[in-house]
Amino acid sequence: MAFLDFFRRKPPQAAKPQVAPPSAPAPDPADASDAAHADELIHDDAPLPTDHGGPERRAQHSRSARPGTTVLIIDDSATIVALLKRMLRQNQYEVLEAFDAETGIEIARREVPGLIFLDIVLPGMDGFNALRALRRDPLTKHVPIIMISGNAQATEQFYVQRIGADDFLKKPFSRVDVFNRIEALLDADDIPRHGAKPATRAEAAALAAETGGS
Repeated sequence: MAFLDFFRRKPPQAAKPQVAPPSAPAPDPADASDAAHADELIHDDAPLPTDHGGPERRAQHSRSARPGTTVLIIDDSATIVALLKRMLRQNQYEVLEAFDAETGIEIARREVPGLIFLDIVLPGMDGFNALRALRRDPLTKHVPIIMISGNAQATEQFYVQRIGADDFLKKPFSRVDVFNRIEALLDADDIPRHGAKPATRAEAAALAAETGGS
């Protein structure tokens, strides 16, 4: 029996080779870059700044008229009116608008604004005649007025006549241009006052040479 048992025994099985678990693949540099980009995208959910006008537009002005100051814009260009209105409202000014001189004079008499932006080239009565009418009226004669134009001939004519305007704003203009003009008219109480001295004839000639359009 012992002899037969010897042949009945199963031969011992060879030990299975130990296979090492697969190692994690080496990190791909591209994956690392994608992960970093994904992290950047998370931060992109932050609110975007609303002012996209560049450093000049975001410049802080040392002084501004009091919030609630009423400004009348008289210009036949809806684009200019909308642009000025947006700038002024951002500084908490109240804005009135007129697209011709006759309507502007009527509003000025009724509301007596703290400041007027008056275009020179207007349909019907032009800005110079409107300025004369505003200066002759007891209700509006002390309201500071900034003339505006993009017409070279009108720009030169403004400096020749100087019939009571407080300053001049050349088109096209920036936010800084607008608020620098306003700041120059402020008194110690941050209220725009009539009587600021306009630029010199030399500056007028330089502006007229640079100005184009209508």
